[in-house]
Amino acid sequence: MQLFYNSEITVETTQITFDKIESKHIVRVLRKKENDILKITNGKSYLFDVKIIVPSDKKCVAEVIHSEEKPKPWNYYLHIAIAPTKLNDRIEWFLEKATEIGIDEITPIICTNSERRVVKLERFEKIIQSAMKQSLKFTLPKLNAPVKLNQFINQDFEGQVCIAHCEEQDKNLLQSVIKPSEKTTILIGPEGDFSVDEIKKFLDKDFTPISLGESRLRTETAALVAVNTVSFINQ
Repeated sequence: MQLFYNSEITVETTQITFDKIESKHIVRVLRKKENDILKITNGKSYLFDVKIIVPSDKKCVAEVIHSEEKPKPWNYYLHIAIAPTKLNDRIEWFLEKATEIGIDEITPIICTNSERRVVKLERFEKIIQSAMKQSLKFTLPKLNAPVKLNQFINQDFEGQVCIAHCEEQDKNLLQSVIKPSEKTTILIGPEGDFSVDEIKKFLDKDFTPISLGESRLRTETAALVAVNTVSFINQ
């Protein structure tokens, strides 16, 4: 299935006009013609069948002929708050793979030891959209704006809250603390880990300290292990 994404399409939509870039891709690259059927998701758990009525490579127009609700295939809500990595391609790899596996919300967090403090949200959003389409999912993960850790900590959290850190403290393996079908927020620190003071602040907020195994993992690897572990526990 070739899946397209359009955030504006709803069950009330009767006709859709693709922008110039997508129109060119549909008509010139995919060689779609009049009356051909395209599949579109709005990233809000809906799939739409549309029929091309104007196969223009500058302004392709299609008629909506069917819509279907497609609830996400996982029964939990996972929020990963992750410090952006020094190299952009590493965090982008995480965004792609986490979306393929199943994730609901992502927040870039700026920590004391963060080596990257500027985030290109538009680029991140495109990667998430592409991964959603490639993996044939119909729910787009929510990408939040970057936030400093001392601001992030002041919000009200629901469900389970965990922090993965490398300090020599009592910690349980993530798989032993996850409760299936619940909302879970997991913090993943920067390459230099959270500072001792940051860890203490979150432990004082009743965050559960967790371990992701014996190996010392890169930031993006640790985050993906967390995503996969939560997915596995909820099978």
